[in-house]
Amino acid sequence: MTAPDDDRPDETPIQRALRLKQAIIDARPKPPRGGRFQREQAASIATGKSKPWMSR
Repeated sequence: MTAPDDDRPDETPIQRALRLKQAIIDARPKPPRGGRFQREQAASIATGKSKPWMSR
C-alpha cells in the first residue's frame, strides 16, 4: 500500500501527513455542482432561514 513517492527525503513527517490527508480528501466522492441540483437546494431554503434571530 506504500507508494514509491511516500519516502521523500526532503519532506517532514507533518508535510507527509498533510499530503496524504489531502489525497484522501480529494479521493472522496463530491456532490454534483451546478444545474438542477443546486437550484433545488437553493429553492428549498426559505428566505430568512439563515438569520433566525431576525424573526419575531
